[in-house]
Amino acid sequence: MSENIVEEKPASKADRWRERIAAQQRSGLSIKQFCKEQNLAEHCFYGWRKRLREKRAVRFALVDREPVRRESGLDACLEIILTGGERLRVGGGVDAATLRVVLEALRG
Repeated sequence: MSENIVEEKPASKADRWRERIAAQQRSGLSIKQFCKEQNLAEHCFYGWRKRLREKRAVRFALVDREPVRRESGLDACLEIILTGGERLRVGGGVDAATLRVVLEALRG
């Protein structure tokens, strides 16, 4: 019998802090209470929250522009592959304001 073994890439420190910050927001607890319950230093929480909010340029590993082709029922005109390996497919009908919102979200 064949077993599938999937090795997950360890989360970066920034990813772990993004998840902690999101968990605090979902919890409804104050930052002080959340940090106390999670055994986190409050100053670290605030420091990481600030660091992750700062605007930084989106660095792309590759921007690949190919002729439009059908994939999963969508026409992808432009595919952006981020340095982390994530792919962002932008269809021909997307408006500039929506694309700006998505890029801002990717910047953190």
